[in-house]
Order: sequence, then C-alpha cells, then structure tokens
Amino acid sequence: MKNQSCVTEFIFLGLLQDSKVEKILFVLFSLVYLATIGGNMIIVMTIIYSPALLDSPMYFFLIFLSLLDACTSSTVTPKIIVDFFYKRKTISFECCMIQLFAVHFFTGVEVIVLSAMAYDRYVAICKPLHYSSIMNRSLCGNLVVVAWVGGFLHSIIQIIFTLQLPFCGPNVIDHYMCDLFPLLKLACTDTHFFAILVFANSGTICIIIFFLLVASYGVILFSLRAQSSEGKFKALSTCGSHITVVVLFFVPCILTYARPTSAFSFEKNAVVFTTILTPLLNPMVYTFRNKEVKSAFRKMRKKLIVVSDKY
Repeated sequence: MKNQSCVTEFIFLGLLQDSKVEKILFVLFSLVYLATIGGNMIIVMTIIYSPALLDSPMYFFLIFLSLLDACTSSTVTPKIIVDFFYKRKTISFECCMIQLFAVHFFTGVEVIVLSAMAYDRYVAICKPLHYSSIMNRSLCGNLVVVAWVGGFLHSIIQIIFTLQLPFCGPNVIDHYMCDLFPLLKLACTDTHFFAILVFANSGTICIIIFFLLVASYGVILFSLRAQSSEGKFKALSTCGSHITVVVLFFVPCILTYARPTSAFSFEKNAVVFTTILTPLLNPMVYTFRNKEVKSAFRKMRKKLIVVSDKY
C-alpha cells in the first residue's frame, strides 16, 4: 500500500540525551531484558513440565501471558539497548512499521488474555461447582484463538491507517520506539481524524476493558464474604496478583492513548512501564506469591539437577 511519503528512516531522540546516563541505562536495560526473558521462560517451562499446573486453565493462560511479555519486550528493548551505543539513533521506515505492528499486536493479545484470566477467576470463585464444565479445554483454546485474532485485527487497523499518512519532511521522533502519536506529529497532513481513530481503537478499548476487569474483580471480592477464612486468603492472594498486573498494564495504556495528541509530554516514560517494566514484573507477581508455582519450580529444578548429574 503506497502513500506520498518520501521519508525512508526516522531518528529517535531516545529516553535521554546524556551519554553518561545512557551508559548506566545500557547496563540497567540489559539486565532488565535478560531478567524478563529468563523469568518468563522459567514460568513457561515450569508449567509445561508440571502436569498438575498445565491442566489448570489459570496456568494455561499464564503460559501465554509469559510468552506475550517476552515477545513485547523483545520488540522494543533490544533496539533501545543497541541505540545506547549510537549518538544518531535511526530506524528504517519499514522496520518502524514492523515494530509498531508487533507492539500493538502483542499488547492487543495480552489485553484479551488478561480478560480471559479474570473470567477464569470469576468462574472459579463465584461458580466453583460448575468450574470444570465451564472452563473446559475447548473454551480455553477458543479464548486463546480469539485473543490472537483480536490482537491481529487491532494492530492491522492501526498499520493500515498509518500507512496512509504522508511523511514528507520531519523525521525526528521524540521517543525510543515507533508509536502512533509521535508518528502523527510528523505527518504532512491534518491528523485529527487519525487521532480520533487511535483513541477509538486503543484508548477506548483500554478504558472499557480496564473498568470491566475492575468491576469483575469487585464482584469476585464481594462474593468472598461467604467463603471460609482459608478460602478468602487464597482467593485474595490470586486476585491480588491479577489486579496488580492489570493496573501495571492498563494505567500506562490509558495515560498514553486515551488523551489528546499534545496533552501528555512525557508519553515515552509511561510507555516504559507497558513495554519494558510490566513484562519484567509479571513473573515476579505471579511466582513470589504463588506456592503452587514455587513448588513446581523446585521439583523441576531437582529433576534438572538429577539429569545433569547423570551426564
């Protein structure tokens, strides 16, 4: 799909324009990226090699959440780390569009996976007698398919309209990655309609799903009144982890996309949470307070030690 663009590359200003601070950030972001990939892959391997966990819908969704976090981080963080070595941080037009698509694709899928996890907790706590019949393998598989299709549709709509924009002059982006609002500022045309589209496709979705999730957890917490003390503690621990992840993911999204194009001057700092910090924190949130995952991880580690000792 062609437009009237003559820009072949974009220049990022990055997070900061201080070479000394960038060296510190290089080390910090490298450690964060390694911890993100390592932490999420450990969760995936732990669940896959633990049949008891794999049979649970909650951990089935957690596998996909961990994979999505690893993918989201990988679309952004390696480029930032490499750019710390260069004074002139550039990205080609094609790679910019690929990065834009990938980030919105993976985050779009994650929104639906988080919604599926909230529904799973609702059924488990509010309809425990029907849990196994409702949250069966077929439904879980269908929800994952819906998540991937929904993420693709969300992202492809953004890309199709972005490719219609003419970029014929300025190519400096005050950001560390390609995103919608920074690109809109560089377009050589009136972008009012496109800004409304971004709000409708990203901002409105973030707001609606966020409040639906908050409402669903409110219903769950309200229903806990009839539970035993032990049941309340376990449910609150699980829901607390989910609510923490939801807040960390959705609040930066709302601040970034549910606002006018010029109303938020430190957008890139908020996006750091969604693309870099949240993928790191998710494994910590789900494992540090989860006895089942920690127990399964210890068993898997013992098996690996036994196998390594044989060789």
